[in-house]
Amino acid sequence: MGDRPATVDDVHEIATAMPHVTRVEGPKAGNPIYQVGGKSFVFFRTPRPDALDPDTGERYPDVIVIWVESEDDKLALTQDPDSPFFTTDHFDGHPSVLVRASRLGEVGVTELRELIQDAWLSRASKRRAQQWLAERGG
Repeated sequence: MGDRPATVDDVHEIATAMPHVTRVEGPKAGNPIYQVGGKSFVFFRTPRPDALDPDTGERYPDVIVIWVESEDDKLALTQDPDSPFFTTDHFDGHPSVLVRASRLGEVGVTELRELIQDAWLSRASKRRAQQWLAERGG
């Protein structure tokens, strides 16, 4: 079966499927935040002044933040200007990438699943991460 373009529903489904995940609502707009052990690994961001449409100057209403393991991982995802993944000055030094929900279709479900699983692994306790990897034969 071929890989299909990712959707926002896939983000929710993949994040929820990880073990020990809690979904909380953001304090301002009720935006979904996925956490493991009280640590966020994927969240839907409220519109902020650091992520603007270059043509209209409007704040992007659909930014999703996904944690990454390292600065190298972040760079690998954001250095291609055609990539749907990006970062802003606000996230300099933060181990995460941003992607607009409206551009998720440029990413396959397989890649999105790997990104979210890696995000979970980067935030889960060592014990939980090792247990999950062992269950998967990794």
